[in-house]
Amino acid sequence: MEIDDDKNRKSTVEIEAPKDRRLDALGNLVVLPDEILCAILAYLTPNDISRAACVSSVMYILCNEEPLWMWLCLRNINSQLQYKGSWKKTTLHQLNLLDKIEEATDRKPLSFDGFYSLFLYRRMYRCYTSLNAFSFDNGNVERKENLSLEAFREQYDGVKPVLISGLTDTWPARNTWTIEQLLMKYGDTTFRISQRSPKKVTMKFKDYVTYMQIQHDEDPLYIFDDKFGEVAPDLLKDYSVPDLFQEDFFDVLDIEQRPAFRWFIIGPERSGASWHVDPALTSAWNTLLCGRKRWALYPPGRVPLGVTVHVNEEDGDVDIDTPSSLQWWLDFYPLLADEDKPIEVTQLPGETIFVPSGWWHCVLNLETTVAVTQNFVNSKNLEFVCLDMAPGYRHKGVCRAGFLALDEDGFDYVKKKTSCPENCLSYTDLTRKEKRVRNCHTVDDVGRSTNLSYNNLEDMEFSYDINFLSMFLDRERDHYNAPWSLGNCIGQREMRGWLKKLWVLKPGLRDLIWKGACIAIDAGKWLECLKEICLFHGLPLPKEDEKLPVGTGSNPVYLIGDNVVKIFVEGGLEDSLYNLGTELEFYSLLDKVNSSLKKHIPDVFATGILSLENELFKVMTWDGKGVPELPSTCNVIPEEDRENLEYPFGISNKRKWEYKKAGLPPLHESLNYVGGSTTWPYIVTRRCNGKVFAELRDTLSWEDALNLASFLGEQMRNLHLLPCPSLNELMLVGSQETANILSCNGSIKEVASNGVPAEWMMYVRTLNRKKKDVTVRLTKWGDPIPTSLIEKVHEYLPDDFGVFYCGTKDEVEACRPCTWIHSDVMDDNVFMEPKSAAASLNLNTSDPCVEGSVQLNCTANLDCRTSWLPTHILDFSDMSLGDPILDIIPMYVDLFRSNNDLLKRFLESYKLPLGRRKLLNASIGNDKYARLSYITMCHCILHDDNVLGAIFSLSKELRMAKSWEEVEEAVWGGLNSYTGVC
Repeated sequence: MEIDDDKNRKSTVEIEAPKDRRLDALGNLVVLPDEILCAILAYLTPNDISRAACVSSVMYILCNEEPLWMWLCLRNINSQLQYKGSWKKTTLHQLNLLDKIEEATDRKPLSFDGFYSLFLYRRMYRCYTSLNAFSFDNGNVERKENLSLEAFREQYDGVKPVLISGLTDTWPARNTWTIEQLLMKYGDTTFRISQRSPKKVTMKFKDYVTYMQIQHDEDPLYIFDDKFGEVAPDLLKDYSVPDLFQEDFFDVLDIEQRPAFRWFIIGPERSGASWHVDPALTSAWNTLLCGRKRWALYPPGRVPLGVTVHVNEEDGDVDIDTPSSLQWWLDFYPLLADEDKPIEVTQLPGETIFVPSGWWHCVLNLETTVAVTQNFVNSKNLEFVCLDMAPGYRHKGVCRAGFLALDEDGFDYVKKKTSCPENCLSYTDLTRKEKRVRNCHTVDDVGRSTNLSYNNLEDMEFSYDINFLSMFLDRERDHYNAPWSLGNCIGQREMRGWLKKLWVLKPGLRDLIWKGACIAIDAGKWLECLKEICLFHGLPLPKEDEKLPVGTGSNPVYLIGDNVVKIFVEGGLEDSLYNLGTELEFYSLLDKVNSSLKKHIPDVFATGILSLENELFKVMTWDGKGVPELPSTCNVIPEEDRENLEYPFGISNKRKWEYKKAGLPPLHESLNYVGGSTTWPYIVTRRCNGKVFAELRDTLSWEDALNLASFLGEQMRNLHLLPCPSLNELMLVGSQETANILSCNGSIKEVASNGVPAEWMMYVRTLNRKKKDVTVRLTKWGDPIPTSLIEKVHEYLPDDFGVFYCGTKDEVEACRPCTWIHSDVMDDNVFMEPKSAAASLNLNTSDPCVEGSVQLNCTANLDCRTSWLPTHILDFSDMSLGDPILDIIPMYVDLFRSNNDLLKRFLESYKLPLGRRKLLNASIGNDKYARLSYITMCHCILHDDNVLGAIFSLSKELRMAKSWEEVEEAVWGGLNSYTGVC
């Protein structure tokens, strides 16, 4: 009886306990934890999610989670966001399905027993928890009132955080930046929203306020707008930069040139900024006007628990995997021992917190907050900013993650370079600690994480000192050759232009600026190269004003007295030899045919090759003819035909070189594309009088602009009429598809089997190669190129670019051959002079801020805004052979800023046909291949430079285009009326 009673009791328990429906509902997927299942679902489309929800009860639960639909909504958003009470409804509204779904299903959500998920429970807890009871303590960040500038610079700037009161007493924002008042004034204003998705999200302020009031998100959206000054300029009048932070070296840049530096911030309870180090190692101040914020901070190099730093070893970009601010405070903070806890403080309205360069910080909004923040570069952190933008990757990781960013070789390097005692740099101990940190960071079940101690890391004496951190620079990486990190706050060329402006405008800080320039662009090395060239050719040594390179090109360029010295470094030695060799061959051709273009190109004073071997410089002259005697360390790939060509590094072999590189990764070592060369070709030309167009753009009259367009039309006509090398010098070795039967002078007798003239075959095959990786390239360039268009790019491009250039034998003979193309006629490569300047003005005073520019010695009787005439075109090192459309693109986008009237004036002077084939609709089957706008748009997409980025930057409307055809018509539609087409 007792046994029977036990069985009955056991049976009763089993009947009462809910059945775990997991196995039946998930089948083989039951082995995957919920977080993995949720991550997989995030890759599906909304339609697929809806279908998956019908599979089983557990899939129904997982597919109806709000965080999943939030991600789907933000990932696919293509217009202003309007929150509809739930993220699922908001997503369906975006797809125009909400009304249909609501009509078809008017029932409550289903619920199921027998299912429990710790992962989902924690997520739900974060969605509904309240922070009212969060600590009100002052924390351990020092608080100061009315801190003097002297005390700030001595005790805090570049040293440690401080919370300051009394800086906002006179701000109108102190009283007007409340949600209610902002809503009254800016309800219809659109602001940018911060969130973790690849697309930029905007909301009208009134819609955002509604969202704040009803949302229950674990990581709520919050306004984090760096363009608020443009959309709501009155907000800028409500506050002023405190005196403590007035010094900002980025202010020498125009507002459109400087990186994002100020943000308007509004967020609800539970929102915030997850762990990060501010971009470019800038410092920041953040003033709170409404609500309460909780701050946590760690010093440089001390990675917070739960954060993983990834450093891209190709371009140095640093990615950070971090939990949301709320998740870190709830799940990770309790695991820290007291000695491992961050520096903390609760910020109250009217208080300003200062965050020094390189400090990790995390912010949690304890209630609805309104704040403003700005980042800045000053005397204390200029060198760190320059370091962060220097080429390479190891130093970027060390600046953020300290010794945890090093591998074994890197750690051995530290031991050799530092004076720390051997026992404080035990690699065995570091490896053990490094693995603990990284394992701890990747543990999904927080309950299994071990406590983290930083004691050993501190013992290893990581130093946030510029001399110490500079040890980790990769000296083999050349600033002009290494890939530019996408995480850098400004571009590579903008960086050089910024340093030059600082050099000119802040002469009292030149010692500091020079240190920064040596870190960022290796200015010391290039100056030594310059001095050797000057000594060899009897040129004056550079003066103080001439120490930094000028312009924003891809090679170091210096203004020395009446001469311009250009050192070829872009792309490595092989590229440099081809660039100078082609330029010299081109100049020789101008002399041979006595082209009128010659008088609009600077005179060449000297050319040669500089090499550094065994710490000794050697200079040799080279006129482009023959193969120069290079150091034995140079790995220059030999080419066939060099012995038979007058210019072995001229245009013929350059075309083969371009074909080899097309479609290959930028760091393909077999092509010697990596920097670190110790041999550099150079050219010295006579300095032009006048100013570059870039300096005159905003002051030129419309008549001057039209004259410039006419001038360029005439000169491009002269360029494109120059004879090209004979076909037998251009044939691609091993090509089986070209029937090249030539007459004695190299003219075309036959065409390829697909109708493409033989001389175009190499050009076409190069384009076809570039097409293969176009999606990868455009994705890497990213914003402002729309992601939706990148996904459609292969559908838009032709299968074979030969379709643009094919035709019958008669058509080929009637149309133009390949032409010489400059390919880089942009605003810094065109010089202009005042109309009567050459004879009447003294133009010897230089402005070293701009390549070749001069200052006019204006008098009271002379109008400085006189008319300007174009006189010279510069920089023929990027010369190639191909479609003349490649010269139209940079002029139209950069010089003309997409102005169709200027393009029309250019074409009126150009008077040459564009487009390779006739309008043979019957044989083509699709007339788009003969459409000049289509041909040009395809060349823009495959362009070596980010032309598309410039195009989409000029017009916000273009970013909303649904197809490439829309972009083509908007940008290049004007070309289709040009009657010069063959």
